[in-house]
Amino acid sequence: MSTDAEMEAYGPAAVFLRKPEKERIEAQTAPFDAKSAYFVTDPDEMYVKGKLTKKEGGKATVETDGGKTVTVKEDDIHPRNPPKFDKIEDMAMMTHLNEPCVLYNLKERFASWMIYTYSGLFCVVVNPYKWLPVYDAQVVVAYRGKKRIEAPPHIFSISDNAYQFMLTGKMFYCEKTTYESIYA
Repeated sequence: MSTDAEMEAYGPAAVFLRKPEKERIEAQTAPFDAKSAYFVTDPDEMYVKGKLTKKEGGKATVETDGGKTVTVKEDDIHPRNPPKFDKIEDMAMMTHLNEPCVLYNLKERFASWMIYTYSGLFCVVVNPYKWLPVYDAQVVVAYRGKKRIEAPPHIFSISDNAYQFMLTGKMFYCEKTTYESIYA
């Protein structure tokens, strides 16, 4: 994970690529009870955060963060990740990889204008329908020659890594076929 000083290489785009160090440290120390932290289905929001208060007879009672108490089928609650995973850059690293956790992460990153997120090998982009300063020459240079794990998620990281693999003759996979076998 880059420090704020290392993120200066990205210029004004840094704020759109990775959450600040202070925010990451606060998330590490935030209180969290894994036994009671759940997402619960909600007709308006799809999923909301809540605290499990009771489970019995296939039903679960959850007090939502909005103060509302709801009783739903046990299948309609999903475990939450600790706050250190909020706005995580690679969702494959989450403790709980379920639909509400993925949607929550994408929503939180989008709300902070961090439109790029990894999900394992894939780069997920949520279109902001707004031009962000994440495509200038300074950002291109900042990604050049870096491994994917050394830089925040971005399409430039994917393309530079593919280019580096091409130059070194390493193969990369696409739909069960290697590019090396196509051009051999």
